[in-house]
Amino acid sequence: MQFKPAVTALVAAITLASLLSGCKKEESAPAPQTPQVGVVTLKAQPFTLTTDLPGRTTSYRSAEVRPQVNGIILKRYFKEGSDVKEGQQLYQIDPAIYESNVLSAKATLQSAKSLADRYKQLVAEQAVSRQEYDNAEASRLEAEAALNTAQVNLRYTKVLAPLTGRIGRSLFTEGALVTSGQADALAVITQLDPIYVDVTQSSVEMLELRRDLADGRLKKAGENAAKVKLTLPDGSEYPQEGRLEFTEVSVDETTGSVTLRAVFPNPDNVLLPGMFVHAQLEAGVNSDAILAPQVGVTHNAKGQPTAMVVGPDNKVELRVLQATRTVGSDWLIEKGLNAGDRLITDGLQYVRPGVEVKIMDKTPGATPSSAPATDKASGSKGE
Repeated sequence: MQFKPAVTALVAAITLASLLSGCKKEESAPAPQTPQVGVVTLKAQPFTLTTDLPGRTTSYRSAEVRPQVNGIILKRYFKEGSDVKEGQQLYQIDPAIYESNVLSAKATLQSAKSLADRYKQLVAEQAVSRQEYDNAEASRLEAEAALNTAQVNLRYTKVLAPLTGRIGRSLFTEGALVTSGQADALAVITQLDPIYVDVTQSSVEMLELRRDLADGRLKKAGENAAKVKLTLPDGSEYPQEGRLEFTEVSVDETTGSVTLRAVFPNPDNVLLPGMFVHAQLEAGVNSDAILAPQVGVTHNAKGQPTAMVVGPDNKVELRVLQATRTVGSDWLIEKGLNAGDRLITDGLQYVRPGVEVKIMDKTPGATPSSAPATDKASGSKGE
């Protein structure tokens, strides 16, 4: 029992030493370091605004081949799915009855002509009345018209291609009876080269584009404004370049969109009618566009695109952006960032607005000045 005071004193001494040691460590702890971030200094550059629109191919011309006379098909002269030329014979309808009609019309004309010639001499001698001569001359003219009709019908027994293109399957075979004006076509010919591509654009986007052009935020792309590029359903790029033909004069009431038509050369018949494609139209040029790397743009709780920028005093500023489309790996910034701003792309997780930072410039040596807009995203407008 006599050793208790000594033990108690020893414990108290150890505890005091520990407290003093802790105080010294706290006093010697280093101050927190200034976070280091990577930034990209933004530059204004010319950018060609390209609109990506869905579309569908449509044949340049299409004709349904129908008979003009009645008869039995004797022969078919084309191969289904082949290319035919304008004026090429496709079918032969039995011409026998029409050949007879031509011979009969010729005989009638010969008789009427002889009578008219005879009356012409007699009326000069006043042997027949002028009325009888006029009737004979009228009969001759009617006979000529009848002969002409008979010859036309005989020509119609040869069914000819009305245009150059690719012909589909034949819906009638040899031995089939066809009639003039029937509802069913014998075959359909489609011209594939060139070919139309009809695309649709929102009327809202069209109005915004026109407003930007009128206000000077965009400049017309010059002669290239009428050029169109095409992406095929498999994602490959169509090698031929098309041109914009016209814009529809009315807005579709059900979809609120406007139809634009472009024409493309199609020498290899790669494009077929009814194919779904994507067309890229050059809408205008922004001479002072700001392209910001996507890694430096985030979204807040409201879904608005935001960015962290290092200010002149090396303190972090939060910017709310207006950005509605991506261009490759960049955002096309419409509002919120300016040329010369230092956009934070690395170390965003370590900073917050108002914090002082050390910067490491990561501005690339060269940034593409124009590229097609490959995506669209809904960006809220902010100041």
